Amino acid sequence: MKADNRMGAGGVLQSDPRESGGDVQSGELLARARAGDPVAERLLYEQHVERVYRLIYRLTRDADLSEEFTQESFVRAFTRLAQFREAAAFSSWLHAVAVSVTMSGLRRIRRRRRHEQTREDFECGPREDPAAAGERQELRRLLRQAVDALPQRLRIVVVMFYAEGYTHREIGAVLGIPEGTSKARLFQARARLRETLRAGPARALGPLAGLPARQEQCCDG
Repeated sequence: MKADNRMGAGGVLQSDPRESGGDVQSGELLARARAGDPVAERLLYEQHVERVYRLIYRLTRDADLSEEFTQESFVRAFTRLAQFREAAAFSSWLHAVAVSVTMSGLRRIRRRRRHEQTREDFECGPREDPAAAGERQELRRLLRQAVDALPQRLRIVVVMFYAEGYTHREIGAVLGIPEGTSKARLFQARARLRETLRAGPARALGPLAGLPARQEQCCDG
């Protein structure tokens, strides 16, 4: 990911090394971006691109797709700034746009990705042999598969809560659901993970493979 990509409402951000985002208030940046100021768009992009990319990567686990969806997310956001309401946090609104772009993109390519994943799993199968890779790697693999098998509405809450450290309130704001619904979906996801991994060693419910943040809480109690 290149945080200095030049991109704005027209697809390009113009760089101006004389300006720094640290001295500019978010409200002023948004006002300037709404007016079509490419420098303000660049500064907003630089402030938010890392976390947007990270969120998208957690959902796709594909660097090229994450680059594409990140760029598309900012293009869509800058062209729809008029829809943003100041009462909400800009970051939450932007992440909602990113989630929408990502989910739409994944739906478009689901069949192709499923075919490619099947082929990759077949080709890489021997390297995943528990005897060769070790027990820890096998446990992580089992848990990763269990998370990937969750329905999309549950998986995205798991990713946002455990990988990215979002609170339930923030998840609700991004996905447009009540805070209680976020909690309920996480509870359902944990129950499904327990059920899926019940036949395996108990410690398979420990570290949530691929989700480094808050992972120790995933399947406790």
